[in-house]
Amino acid sequence: MSETERTLSQAERTVTLIGVLLPFAGFVAALVLLWNGGVGWSDLAILAGMYLLTGLGVTVGFHRLLTHRAFDAPRAVRYAFAVLGSMAVQGAVIDWVADHRKHHAFTDVEGDPHSPHGHGPGVRGVLRGLWHAHMGWLFETQGTADHRRYARDLVEDPGMRAIDRAFPLLVALTLAIPFAAGWLLTGELSGAVTGLIWGGLVRVFLLHHVTWSVNSVCHFHGRRRFATEDRSTNVFWLALPSLGESWHHNHHAFPRSARHGLRWWELDLSALVIAALRRLGLARDVVLISPERQEERRAGAAG
Repeated sequence: MSETERTLSQAERTVTLIGVLLPFAGFVAALVLLWNGGVGWSDLAILAGMYLLTGLGVTVGFHRLLTHRAFDAPRAVRYAFAVLGSMAVQGAVIDWVADHRKHHAFTDVEGDPHSPHGHGPGVRGVLRGLWHAHMGWLFETQGTADHRRYARDLVEDPGMRAIDRAFPLLVALTLAIPFAAGWLLTGELSGAVTGLIWGGLVRVFLLHHVTWSVNSVCHFHGRRRFATEDRSTNVFWLALPSLGESWHHNHHAFPRSARHGLRWWELDLSALVIAALRRLGLARDVVLISPERQEERRAGAAG
């Protein structure tokens, strides 16, 4: 059963709305620039670099390391990933982890912060559910999961608390870096502005909607092969932009697995990064799921 938790204030909803609309405005501006040839190699390089760094901050850091403890790492590595994940502008680290752990505690039933299911019958209910899972939940349940219940380990870590409090500064930093990079690479203010648009706002917009698609699409349409009580799915066409997160059914079958792409062809860039960290001595106790365990779970699904 779900527990009673706080509701979002109007000020929090307003800040969330700005956080959603500003990157969208940047995306529209970028389309205009693209139509008029106003994009250079430096803009695309900054976009790609910032997308990878902050995206891995979410997938490897927020999700696999901090939420599920799929591997362990030295404190400096943990803090670095917490900073990078915060710069993805998807919420402060403790909020994000608490919300996601609650999602796993109540997956696709009452209490799930962002399930697309249970929002009414027919096409209207489907559309309402997909909207809620993709974006609507941001204005209703994001950041409301009880920190002490779902993220006590982070709450009791002074470094994580400091990073959590620094979230507004990290949002400013995630926009300042592409602005500065554009200036350094081109030597012009116009290059700084386009760097900010592409590497800042467009990157945040793209990463937002890819992550939100895991919440919505990957609990609504796709393939399943394991026995799970939820309605999670694998969606192959999201694998590259989500850095491996869209093998979401695999993840719900084995939440602590550091590797979400369990078959050789299931592209999982985040798992490759974790493997590289392990070889460098920066990751330890990496959780991997044996083929035997996978077959046992598949047999349960067939039965």
